[in-house]
Amino acid sequence: MLNYRFVLRQLGLLMIGLSMAILFAAIWSAIEYFSDQHHAQEGSALVAMLITVGIGLVIGFAVYWFSRSDDDFLGRREALLLVALSWLWGAAVAALPFWLWAMFATITPDHPFHSWIPCYFESMSGLTTTGATVLNTAPNDIESLPHGLLLWRSLTHWLGGLGIVVLFVAVLPTLGVGAKKLFQVEATGPTQSGVRPRIKETARVLWLIYLGMTVLEIVLLRIFGMTWFDSVCHTFATLATGGFSTQNASAGAYHGFGINLVLIMFMFFAGVNFGLYYKMFRGHVRQALADTEFRMYVGFIVFSSVIITIFLANSSIETSDGRTLTGVAAALHHSVFQVVSIQTTTGYATADFDKWHFVPKTILLALMFIGGSAGSTGGGIKVIRILITFKVMIAEIERIFRPNVVRTVKVGRMTIDPELRLATVVYVFGIFVLCAIGAFLIYTIESFYGSTDISIDFTTASTASIATLNNIGPGLAKVGAIQNYGWFSHPSMAVMCVLMALGRLEVYAIMVLFVPRFWRGE
Repeated sequence: MLNYRFVLRQLGLLMIGLSMAILFAAIWSAIEYFSDQHHAQEGSALVAMLITVGIGLVIGFAVYWFSRSDDDFLGRREALLLVALSWLWGAAVAALPFWLWAMFATITPDHPFHSWIPCYFESMSGLTTTGATVLNTAPNDIESLPHGLLLWRSLTHWLGGLGIVVLFVAVLPTLGVGAKKLFQVEATGPTQSGVRPRIKETARVLWLIYLGMTVLEIVLLRIFGMTWFDSVCHTFATLATGGFSTQNASAGAYHGFGINLVLIMFMFFAGVNFGLYYKMFRGHVRQALADTEFRMYVGFIVFSSVIITIFLANSSIETSDGRTLTGVAAALHHSVFQVVSIQTTTGYATADFDKWHFVPKTILLALMFIGGSAGSTGGGIKVIRILITFKVMIAEIERIFRPNVVRTVKVGRMTIDPELRLATVVYVFGIFVLCAIGAFLIYTIESFYGSTDISIDFTTASTASIATLNNIGPGLAKVGAIQNYGWFSHPSMAVMCVLMALGRLEVYAIMVLFVPRFWRGE
C-alpha cells in the first residue's frame, strides 16, 4: 500500500518552499516598485506574488498538518510518486503569479497569461529548465513583464536546475534512509549503485558548488557590463541550462564579447556531470578530468563548433537582435555559442540559426538529442547513453561475424552489465518514439484546432516535440531561435507540458503513473 500521507506531507513542504522562493521575487518587486525607476506593472506583480505566497503557505501548512503520520517509510513507489507530483504540482504553484498578475494588471486582452494553460506552460518550462516561452510580440513580449515576474521566471530555472527534490533531500531530515531512493529517481542519467552512500551530505556539497558557481557568474556578468538584475536572472537561467532571458533578443541583446564568453563558460560548466565537481572537491582532479563522458562531451562541442564555423565563415550571420555580421571571428563566436547553448540544452540564442546552412542545422538538431552529461543540469539523452548505445551497436555487429567471441562493453574502466545496456538502448529508442508521438499529436491538433493565422508544418511540429522533450527551448522553423510558443493552441501546449515533464524526469517517473499495477502495489 502506497504511503500517501508521507507523499502529501512532502508536497506540503514543497508548497511552503516554493512560496518562500516567490517571496524572494516579491521582495525584489517591492524594491523596484518603491524606487524611482519601477516598472509600470510592478505593483500588480507584487500583489500577485504576495497573494500566491499567502495561498501557498496556507495550503502547504494545512496539507502538512493533516497528513502527519508516524509512518515515514519511503519506498521506490513513494519516491516515484513524490518526484512526479513535485514537478506537476510545483508547476501549478509556480504558474499562479503569472495568472494572478494578468488579472490585476492593465494589459491587452490577448495576453497569453490571461489563460491558465499558457501560465502553466511557462512555469513548467521554467522548472524543467526548458526555456520555451509563450511570450510573443509587443506589447505581450518578454521585456513588457515587470521585473518581479522576470526574476521569478528565472528563479524557477534555478530551482529546477539540480532538482527541487534534491534540494529537499539536502535540507529535510524527514526523508531519512529513503533519501537515497529519492535522489536516484530524480538524478539524471544512468548511475551506479553505491556511488553516493551518504546521500544528504553529497547533495549538500552539490548545492554548495551550485551556489558558489551562481555567485561567481553573477559577479562576472556584472563586471562585463550587465546590470545586477540581468546578471542575476541570466545566471539563474545559465547554471540551470534553462535559457529564459530578460531580453526579447535573448543573449544576442548583449554585444560585448566578455558577456557571451562568461555565458559560454558557465553553460559548459552546467553541462558537466556535477559528480565530477564533487570528485574535484574531494581532491580527485585528475580522475575527474580523465572521465570518459567528460572527454566525449568536450569532443562533441569542439567537433561541432569547428564544422559549423567552416560553413559560416564565408556567409553572413543574422543575429537575434537583427544585425548582420560576417567574417571568421563572427563565425567562430556564434558557432561556439550556439553549439554550447544547444548541446547543454540551455537554448540561449545570439544568432538566428534557423537561417543557417543545412549542415549546421543538422548538427544542432543532433546535439538537441545528445544533450549534456549525466548528472548535469542539462537535458537530452545524455552523452553517456549515446556512448553506451554506440558501444553496444559495435559489439552486436562484431557478434554477427564472430559469434563465439564474448566481449564486455566498457566505458572507461566501468563494465556495462547487460541490464544497463538494455535499459540504455530502450531509453534511447523510447526518446525517439516519444518525439515522434509528440510531433504527431502537435501536428494533428494544430491542423484542426490551431490558429488560422499561423499554419503548422512538419519541421515546426517535430522540432517543437524534440525541443520540449529534451528540455531545450528553441527548435527550428516557427519555433526557431527568435520565435516563441505563444501561437500554439492550448491542447498543443498541454501536450508539450507533458513532454517537458517526461524529459526532465527521464520518462519513467511520469509514465509509471499510467500503469495500474503501480497503484495496486503489484
